Formats: sequence, structure tokens, C-alpha cells
Amino acid sequence: MKITRGIQQKPLKVVVYGPEGIGKSTFASMFPDPLFIDTEGSTARMDVARTETPTSLAMLMQILTEVRDNLADGSRPPVCKTLVIDTIDWAERLCTAAVCAKNGKTGIEDFGYGKGYSYVYEEMGRILNLLNDIWERGMHIVITAHAAIRKFEQPDEMGAYDRWELKLINSPKCNSCAMVKEWADMVLFANYKTYAVAADKDGKKMKARGGERVMYTAHNPCWDAKNRFGLAPELPFDFAQIAHIFGQTVPVSNMQQPTTSANSAPVQQTAPPEPPKPAPVADASKDIGSLDEFQPIENVGIPDGIPPQLADLMRQNGVTESEIQLAVGMRGYFPENMPIANYPPDFIQGVLIGAWAQVFGMIQENRKLPFE
Repeated sequence: MKITRGIQQKPLKVVVYGPEGIGKSTFASMFPDPLFIDTEGSTARMDVARTETPTSLAMLMQILTEVRDNLADGSRPPVCKTLVIDTIDWAERLCTAAVCAKNGKTGIEDFGYGKGYSYVYEEMGRILNLLNDIWERGMHIVITAHAAIRKFEQPDEMGAYDRWELKLINSPKCNSCAMVKEWADMVLFANYKTYAVAADKDGKKMKARGGERVMYTAHNPCWDAKNRFGLAPELPFDFAQIAHIFGQTVPVSNMQQPTTSANSAPVQQTAPPEPPKPAPVADASKDIGSLDEFQPIENVGIPDGIPPQLADLMRQNGVTESEIQLAVGMRGYFPENMPIANYPPDFIQGVLIGAWAQVFGMIQENRKLPFE
């Protein structure tokens, strides 16, 4: 047996969830050197590094694979220090669309007996497995998610009450919500802190007050949260409150000014010394801008009639229509000279998009063949 002792310096897996518009993306942009995989297009007006918006599950998985493989190649600098999935509930939509397209269903309920949700749960597990591979190679992972209010009933108590949860599939057999929370080291719930005050002398009418943005770091009957760093249960919703965990000192942003209260912790002003920077790469030709790998290849001509999801995959990999036609023709699906726009929609969704990894693998093998 190999036994280790002491604290291990590992990157963090963080989940940040809350209602729409509270500033989850802005909060995530404060993490060390972030790269956004923006599944919902919410970072358009933010000055951040981002990949192309994935329009299919296959495209999302390919981006994650490229990030992982980039980290495995020690000859190139990493693309970032923090990978941000913004948001995971929109990524779950891509899983649902892929499962329905692969099985020829118009909706997830068409499967019956909850089988469709089981397939989506499995695809979500594959996403987390890839994120875990990236995390093991030394990169922080941040997942943002929207929040939803759901009824909750404890088995040892009578009655149900409302509580905030991640806006993901939440069923006894296929609980993506629980899987994501279990995967994370830290779950932060951001919300507007409001309270009710009497609006009349008799106290029969109430009105809401407050509205400042706060984040909760510990479990509460009304929400899920956790941390392993001794944070106060309630803090201002500002990255400066957790910057010391990453060895950083960050000024408090304009998003939320810290308040002095029993539940708030002071902002850390000092930070431990940063680890030594890696030695420069000897071969300057390999020291390239890593983000260029994720930029779409604009010189690929996409004919009219090709679905946007497939067109995005073609641009991402520099694949032409003729290369897809050759791969399809070699497998005997359709004649090689048949335009992609004439392919049946279920074939495009279920095979070309749903099994893009295999299709692109064939194209790469064909590229190695000598020209005749």
C-alpha cells in the first residue's frame, strides 16, 4: 500500500448556482485565468476568453477533449488555469437533444418509464468524467447553474417545504442535480437577501426589503451549499471573499460591497507566495497562442441546407462537405455524390452529429490516404 499524509495541493471543483441575472458569469470570470465554454451565450458582453458556443453535445465533448489533450501535451502552455462551464443546465439541454436525436424521439417523455432521463443522466456522467480528467491534470473547474425552487419532503417529517436546488434533472433514479453536487469540492448558492417588514400599523400587510447579493457556503434547509475551507455560512457575493483559497488578493468589485456582520468574514489582504512559474518552452515554434486551437476555421465552405449544429462541427474541425460525403459513401449509407442537404434529418442528427467522433475519425483516416 502507498500511504500519504498531510494536505494535498489540488485544483478546485466549484459549483456556483443562483437565479438568473445575479452575476454568476461575472463571478466565474474572477477565477484564475478562466476559459469559458459558454453554452448559453451569456458572456458576449464580457471581456473573457471563450471557446465557440457548442451547439451540440458532440461539439461540447470535443472541446473538452481538446482542453484535456492540450494539458497532456507538456510541450505547449496550458490554455488556461480555470475551465468554466456556463451553464451546466444548458449543457444538459444538449444532452437531452442528443439522446432524442439518436433514438428518433421528438421529446424526452416519448421514451416512457423514465428511460430517456436515464440516457441523459449517463451523458451528464460522461461530461463530468471528462471534467475530472481535466481537473486531474491541474486545472480548476467552475460550473455555473441556474437555480429552481422545488418541493422537498423529508422521510421522517410530515409535510413538504420549498427549497432552492440546481435546475437539473432531479428524480430518484436519474438525479443529475445530486451527481453534480457530489462531484464538486465547493457549492456556492448566490441569491438576493430579502426580508419582510410590516407595511401597516397592525402588521397584517408585509413588504419586501433588502435585495443585496450574498452567497451561502453551508447547507441550509432552504438550499444546498458546502465548502471545505471553513468559510462563513454567509458572505457577500464577491470573489474577494474566497480569493485567498486560490492564493490571490483581489480588490472588492463593484458587484457587491462587503458588509460587516457576524456572518461575514473579512477579506483576505495577504496571500501565500505563488508557486514558481514553469520554465519557458525551448522550442519557440511550439509556444503558440493556445486559444487559436479553439477558433472556428472560417475558410471552410458550408453549402446551404446543412443544419447549423453540423455546420459548427465542420467549421470547428475544418471538415468539408466532400470529406463527409466520402466517409458516408465508403460506409454505403448514401451515394458519394449525394449532397448533405438531401440526407434524411434523422441520419444527420443521429449519425453525423450524434456520432461525430466516429465520423471525424473516419475523415482523419481518409486524410492519410495517398492521393490518386
